Amino acid sequence: MKVVRVYTGDDGESHFEDMDIPLIHEGDIGRLSEKIVSTGIIFRETGADYDYTWHNAPCRQFIVNLEGGVEIEVGDGTKRYFGPGDVILVEDTEGRGHMSRSIDNKPRKSVFVTLE
Repeated sequence: MKVVRVYTGDDGESHFEDMDIPLIHEGDIGRLSEKIVSTGIIFRETGADYDYTWHNAPCRQFIVNLEGGVEIEVGDGTKRYFGPGDVILVEDTEGRGHMSRSIDNKPRKSVFVTLE
């Protein structure tokens, strides 16, 4: 399963990395990843005018986008758009962080799965 990682590099800036979470065929129930231990789940809704300047993730977490979209910008100026169904692993808990903003003038619904 494709996931985009946002992490802090040695330069103190956030960066994107495309990664793949391996899935193993488990018969009739489909393909599953290994279990990833989580510490909590947070449901979030942001308004259509959401625009959050440079910030760090409060902890390592997966963000699962359910509805609406978000543009994330990392330290080198690269921007990526994430829509419904996209999964982001956010790990830039140090350094300058990243920016995020709504770009489709719609509220966004997402789920945060916090990690140890």
